[in-house]
Amino acid sequence: MRTILLLNAKGGCGKTTLATNLASFYANQGKAVVLADMDPQGSGMDWLKARSEYRPEIIGIAGWKEPLRFPRGTDYVIIDAPAAIHGREVSDYARRAQSIVIPVLPSPIDIRAASHFIHNLLLVGKVSRQQTKIAVVANRVRENTVIYHTLVQFLKQLKIPFLTSLRDTQNYIRAAERGLGIFELAPSAVAQDLEQWKMLTRWLNSKRSLPD
Repeated sequence: MRTILLLNAKGGCGKTTLATNLASFYANQGKAVVLADMDPQGSGMDWLKARSEYRPEIIGIAGWKEPLRFPRGTDYVIIDAPAAIHGREVSDYARRAQSIVIPVLPSPIDIRAASHFIHNLLLVGKVSRQQTKIAVVANRVRENTVIYHTLVQFLKQLKIPFLTSLRDTQNYIRAAERGLGIFELAPSAVAQDLEQWKMLTRWLNSKRSLPD
């Protein structure tokens, strides 16, 4: 069973957007997928409620109020962590996952917060021992801005993979309103977005994202 965790102590950075899109990506490949929503706001569960029964099934677990019990035969578990976690909570979440994806927004506040969070995460035992692999994604970016280039410079300085930049587009909002992922919209409308996702999905499907 493959376990992928979307994690960042900073709220509003796009963890749920990445989690729901990853869940739909694997579900559309015929995989048995569980979306574990750990945030009491329940945005991931709301996304699933909007999803048509005619789309590939994704099983949802409201992890903030019920145990994480996965059905037999589950291929992928996508864990959407809550914001504002720190200390022991970070360690507890890291132990659940083989791979951690950290979305970061292009703003001075988010960059500073990510710097502190990633520094602390690298000290977590399972991460420091390479038993959990981590990578970073720049989220909701506008490439022709100074702050975007500042974010890219920051991410490239990290000793962890900087996989891709996902643009700021209404496509994600349109998809979320219908309980869909970006991969389930008309290809002609999301061609640029699908191209940006390739590096993330390739990393997750490679041995580089798995424990040594």
